[in-house]
Amino acid sequence: MPYVANRIVHDADSHLMELADCLDGFMDPKHRARYDALPKLQAWPRDGKWVTGARAKQGDPAFRAGASENLLLRKNYEALGAFQREDRPRALDLLGFSSQLVFTTWCLGNFQLDESADLDLAYATAQAHNRMMAAFCSVDRRFLGTGYVPLADFDCANARAKEAIDLGLKALLIPSRCPNGHSPSHIAFDPIWAMAQEAGLPIVFHVGGEEKLKPDYFNNGLPKVKDFHGGEENFTSVSFMAIPNSVMQTLAALIFDGVLDRFPRLKFGAIELGASWLPSWMRYLDAGYGAFYKGEERLKKLSMKPSDFVKRQVRVTPYPHEDAGWIVNNSGEEICLFSSDFPHVEGGRNPVKRFDESLASLLPRAIERFYCDNFIDLMGEGLAPDLRRPAHLSAA
Repeated sequence: MPYVANRIVHDADSHLMELADCLDGFMDPKHRARYDALPKLQAWPRDGKWVTGARAKQGDPAFRAGASENLLLRKNYEALGAFQREDRPRALDLLGFSSQLVFTTWCLGNFQLDESADLDLAYATAQAHNRMMAAFCSVDRRFLGTGYVPLADFDCANARAKEAIDLGLKALLIPSRCPNGHSPSHIAFDPIWAMAQEAGLPIVFHVGGEEKLKPDYFNNGLPKVKDFHGGEENFTSVSFMAIPNSVMQTLAALIFDGVLDRFPRLKFGAIELGASWLPSWMRYLDAGYGAFYKGEERLKKLSMKPSDFVKRQVRVTPYPHEDAGWIVNNSGEEICLFSSDFPHVEGGRNPVKRFDESLASLLPRAIERFYCDNFIDLMGEGLAPDLRRPAHLSAA
């Protein structure tokens, strides 16, 4: 019996747990030496203990024998299908989800290259990421791979977006932080939005692409706080508060500068960025619109108020620890999506149960939208028609 049975659930956030050699076979050779010299590659070498240990464990028959009963207990590199693509369909069968949007983990943030002086390497690494993601997801049509598009350079971004679509990837992932020198709403990016809209694919943001909290906040004169992995590189309660700041600002710029108006069929997804901010942000958008409407021609040209663009074109994933029912009640039933974060620790051991409990006060139609219909709307042509409402589940 799968984790989810007799209902349609689409997963808006899952992850590949890449090993340190994940891009080796996909990187343009002329950039390989500079890529190999990156600090992250030096810190976690290809033959390091974490790599060899992960491979050894996943190759151990005794360990693999317990994969089914430990599906949601084993996390990160211990999870079934974490990095071996031939195992991932079985993991999805056991989960019972009808599809999964797939992101990387180790490569999230593009190794901080987007803000570096070496933009050639930034775009070469994004290209290798996208080729690797396409190869991993090719094992099963239910896996919807995301292609990363750095926004540092207009022409290079356009080329990477086109290539990602040609590779068969199902969403374009862009950073939520502002690129150096120009806004993410710059009109030079219109060809990318046009390509995505024509292909029926969404633009998505994911945690890891945001502006990081100023490190001085951690210098409080007290002992350092460990993150939930026991280290210091992930989020703590203070840095958690800054996670949605960049996506709120970037989406506001895209709305106020008319991008969503010019491309009315283009969908945007804010994934693993929380959602408790959503209701007040929508109201703050409308407040800003009202305050500056008389003096800004761009606002006068908008065909509707900002919160209506959000309802029409923006989709957001709450964390399982958030009150998803309250968020839906205060933002609208069109926006929120289910996500498991499989196989990350943050997703917890029973995400569906936690969401079901917080959604219990909603009408059945709103709950169905959360688990199924809003994802179908977000993914558009990226989700094949026969995968949207699988016949055997629709009849259940």
